[in-house]
Amino acid sequence: MKRIIIVEDEELIREELSLMLEKAGYRVESLCEFQGVAEQVLEADPDLLILDLNLPKESGFRICQNIKKKSSLPILVLTSREQVKDEVRALKLGADEYLTKPFRKERLLARIENLLKRYEARANLLARDDFLLDRNTYTLYFQENSTVLPANQGKLLEAFLTTETDLLSKEKLSLLLWGTTEFIDENALQVNITRLRRVLKEVGLPYRVVAVRGIGYKLIREPCK
Repeated sequence: MKRIIIVEDEELIREELSLMLEKAGYRVESLCEFQGVAEQVLEADPDLLILDLNLPKESGFRICQNIKKKSSLPILVLTSREQVKDEVRALKLGADEYLTKPFRKERLLARIENLLKRYEARANLLARDDFLLDRNTYTLYFQENSTVLPANQGKLLEAFLTTETDLLSKEKLSLLLWGTTEFIDENALQVNITRLRRVLKEVGLPYRVVAVRGIGYKLIREPCK
């Protein structure tokens, strides 16, 4: 059963949405605390988010942006804001659908169903700005091109894309690649990091892996030239 989280501060609309979605066969959760919404949603890890833009403590635009920086979670914006500029802004920040209130039940359910179907095909894809990584095959998609990464480099890139923090320690990366931190020559990790750097450069990806002295590594975006 697919899980949907509703972020809506108007109680009557929230209850109406919950009842409608439950009758349609979805498991529904609603947030009633509107501070740190992105963190709450990411921790809950639902299949879809229904997000209002006019919230009491945080802008829905900011919430959408913060979630999409760390997750490919599908987001359906449901709002009373009818201006085209608001819709364009939300879509540019990563929203997948934009509907205005009042809404027709059939239209909303159809959008949800289509959105979930689209994302089922992308379940194994990790998105970061302008590129995708298939975590099953470690295929990297960038600018209509694709490159299959060797297993270790694929594991490293996947780790950088899924970490909750920007920085990954040497110990965590060693555990990821070899399942242990014992008897691992640090040079072996450096070799794999160097190979990943080379791959990113060869495909023209505007990212690089940088070392944090004595701690580990992080993935950063190259500044625009």
